[in-house]
Amino acid sequence: MSTSLGDRIRELRNKKDISLREFAKKLEHSAAHISDIELGRRYPSENLLEKISTLLGEPIEKLKTYDSRVPIEELKKLTELEPAFGFALRKLAHKKISAEDILRLANTKPPREAEP
Repeated sequence: MSTSLGDRIRELRNKKDISLREFAKKLEHSAAHISDIELGRRYPSENLLEKISTLLGEPIEKLKTYDSRVPIEELKKLTELEPAFGFALRKLAHKKISAEDILRLANTKPPREAEP
């Protein structure tokens, strides 16, 4: 299993012996928000990632290598190449389906097709 961005942030924070609450306070964010980032439930904004980078002494470009999300430009290209994909994304956004529901669906195994 590869290290996620949140895992790497927690690892660096622990190496510096900084508690989650102290770290969050220095970043001017809630401990819950930082915890969500470390657990992979949320991703930091570019501005917050820069603050994290500075505080932990890790170059921001190196931290970005742990971010497993598909770059937005790739998503845009995918929606251009496959209009149905873009339609599906717009439909999800319009219906205000939560990220948790989308992830749950993405992690569900499709039903087996009936054998002839």
